[in-house]
Amino acid sequence: MAGLRGLAALACLVWVVTVYAYPIYDSGLTGIRRLEEARLAQAGVIAGQKRLAGELLTLEQVDLRLLEHRDLLLPPVDPAFTKQITGLLDGDQDRYSIAVLDLSDIQRPRYAEHNADVLQNPGSVGKIVVGTAVFQALADAYPEDLEARREVLGKTWVTADEFIVHDSHEVRFWSPQARRMTRRPIRLGDQASLWEFLDWSFSPSSNAAASTVIKQTMLLVRFGRQYPVADEASRDFFMHTPRAELAQLLATTLHTALARNGVDLKRFRQGSFFTAGGKRKVPGTSSYATTRELMRYLLRLEQGRIVDEFSSRELKRLLYVTERRIRYASSPALYNAAVYFKSGSLYQCQPEPGFICRKFHGNKRNLMNSVAIVEAPAGDRRLYYFVTLTSNVLRKNSAVDHQTLATGIHRLIEAAHH
Repeated sequence: MAGLRGLAALACLVWVVTVYAYPIYDSGLTGIRRLEEARLAQAGVIAGQKRLAGELLTLEQVDLRLLEHRDLLLPPVDPAFTKQITGLLDGDQDRYSIAVLDLSDIQRPRYAEHNADVLQNPGSVGKIVVGTAVFQALADAYPEDLEARREVLGKTWVTADEFIVHDSHEVRFWSPQARRMTRRPIRLGDQASLWEFLDWSFSPSSNAAASTVIKQTMLLVRFGRQYPVADEASRDFFMHTPRAELAQLLATTLHTALARNGVDLKRFRQGSFFTAGGKRKVPGTSSYATTRELMRYLLRLEQGRIVDEFSSRELKRLLYVTERRIRYASSPALYNAAVYFKSGSLYQCQPEPGFICRKFHGNKRNLMNSVAIVEAPAGDRRLYYFVTLTSNVLRKNSAVDHQTLATGIHRLIEAAHH
């Protein structure tokens, strides 16, 4: 009996460890230091916000779902499903582009789209291109050595320089000694692992971090296994290389990475740095996306076809382990769901009698973009669908609009598979 009680106690301990295996990354593996604060807060060791039920998947549970369906293409548009989706757009159909792929019944996929070939600036959704580029460059340098790729990401120590100027996005700095979290924009001289800069690009959507990752990826493409290079060598390279050559290297780094992974560059590309400092250093081109091509990207990601299975899996994990859910992903209907998302906004105001300019309420342009993979309930995955969405609805809170749409779409999917 004593032995049985011991086994029961051990089983209970294992269960507890599994339940509190949030976040999915071990900060010691990746160098993403904020994850240690999140883990301690979830366990009640320190004060902090608890995670939603859908945010508590373990590392092993965040995985690619379509490895056995690598030949799956977007199915023909379902008119009835499309009518349901467009019925949620509240009279502003001409201001929305949307695509929804429901794979809850993998044998009977349903696909809806509306204005899905309209080009729009992707905003921060374009940061998934940055992630794709760095993983493609790592695969080119170390095609058979996954541990070497992890080591470059986790052990390359990067210093923020003039490429970060200027950005107001705050990121999280965790001090393990003081057990204290500080939120502020990245400053000149700040240091972190390449993986942490990549996380800052995805999670709080820092333009400074994304521009830093682009710079480092250009160096990785240029120097291959000689990367990382010393800060002085990096400065010399960007100072003395002709601007035309830098522009070509940027295009190779970002555009070629997408094209090699089946993305149509006429329908989705990130053409430049995200900061004025980066754009001054390296000339770029325009950025745009369509919801259909964004949907094709998500489908290929789940099939392990963005670079390779390792890279696709790591990109999906970065989309999952966000600091908090915002915009589309903040819908209460998704609290129990695992949501892998990226959003981006770009709004601008102009003088108008009686109009007050507020965040996400632009009256000249009010771009909001969202991409999401939803598994609900998390762990059970009874519902499984993708959404790509862009909008330019003027004078309305576009963040709330996307949240409301998320609720409506989820209820439609639920009703179809009750």
